[in-house]
Amino acid sequence: MTAFVEISDVSLMYPGAGASETLALDHASLSIGKGEFVAVVGPSGCGKSTLLKLVSGLHAPTKGSVIVAGHEVAGPIKIVGMAFQNPIMLPWRTTVDNVLLPLEIVEPHASRFRTNRKAYAQKAKALLAAVGLNGFADSYPWQLSGGMQQRASLCRALIHEPDLLLLDEPFGALDAFTREELWTVLRDLWKAQHFTVILVTHDLTEAVFLADHVHVCSKRPGRVISSRNVDLPHPRDKYSVEFVSLVRDLHNGIAEVRAA
Repeated sequence: MTAFVEISDVSLMYPGAGASETLALDHASLSIGKGEFVAVVGPSGCGKSTLLKLVSGLHAPTKGSVIVAGHEVAGPIKIVGMAFQNPIMLPWRTTVDNVLLPLEIVEPHASRFRTNRKAYAQKAKALLAAVGLNGFADSYPWQLSGGMQQRASLCRALIHEPDLLLLDEPFGALDAFTREELWTVLRDLWKAQHFTVILVTHDLTEAVFLADHVHVCSKRPGRVISSRNVDLPHPRDKYSVEFVSLVRDLHNGIAEVRAA
């Protein structure tokens, strides 16, 4: 199967003050098929978030290549949606207007947004309803809980129907109950819309609950050193013997990486 995302022998050096430089990634490679849900885990500072920046085109590699949908990434790409740990809602815009923001920027939507705003707003409200925010379209961010803001952030990342969703610790700041609710929301959206997902997370339970494949990075400078298939059927029982065993194996593997 042809890879949808192909990271090939990539290295990235961040410039520093004076002669100081930081090698974030060193000969990293990763291949992801279209429609797959993958998680990237590893020690703090190992370059997981840097991988997302390379795939989205926000950074260019120092060496190697990044190919998405058959094209080498040479700058920010339109087929990507992104969500982060901080939902970054614009406080002067309502929830629905925050969700609509990418459509005002990303073509081909931007050129027809003004004349089709009503239809786009209906689409945004339908997406909000799908994540449990029915009735909150006209609320402002300060009127929403953290979990509700993160639901809206997911809608904003998906409103322009991207082929690729990049998630950087999107649930890390939430309480355990809300976090698990949003795992289910994300899983159901992915199953319904068939986009490709790359999730960066420190939460190994989250990774196994959601992903088809879990890729483990070395400590800095980062590279992918092992990958595990998650063959458990959805919905996944995080208390099952198989689930707990896989989480334990991943935990032990990362502990070995840290100690190396």
